[in-house]
Amino acid sequence: TYIQQSQPLGLGHAVLCAAPVIGDESFFVHLVDDLILSQRPCLDQLREHYERHGASVLAVETVPRDQTTNYGIVATEEVASGVKRVTRIVEKPKPEDAPSNLAVVGRYVLTPKIFDKLASTGSGADNEIQLTDAIASLLREEAVDALPFEGRRYDCGNKLGYLEAAVDYGLRDPEIGGSFAAFLAALSTD
Repeated sequence: TYIQQSQPLGLGHAVLCAAPVIGDESFFVHLVDDLILSQRPCLDQLREHYERHGASVLAVETVPRDQTTNYGIVATEEVASGVKRVTRIVEKPKPEDAPSNLAVVGRYVLTPKIFDKLASTGSGADNEIQLTDAIASLLREEAVDALPFEGRRYDCGNKLGYLEAAVDYGLRDPEIGGSFAAFLAALSTD
């Protein structure tokens, strides 16, 4: 087995559990609390970047500096036109300690080398095995890119983000969008 049962669980543990199924292939990680609305699916954007550049790739977006404590935050350098190479990644840093305000959101393409890194990663922030810590270790051996994706992300892990997503998707729905808009308009006049 890769980890001892006494270690706390976390995203890193969940990814590590997939190792026997994935084997030596690169793979997607898709976190369900981040909903991304875009013309072209975010995972497709990541796949295309991976196929073109051959490196692990993380979906990122700029967040207000006072929100860095909610995310893995990366520092990057541009190595080619439009290619941002991750030089540092920190899990949930205080704003004053954050290397930037470029946040990793719940979409990744990772190489299988991450499994070795997860197997040797102890608990980190929130006393969990952090995928971010394993990616930081991976940076010492292979390239990891950051991709500012096209689209809008809703953080469905909090109540406001969930409601924003429900309203936006509801209004866009061809079957109920008009009726839903009328319902919302009626609410605002009450």
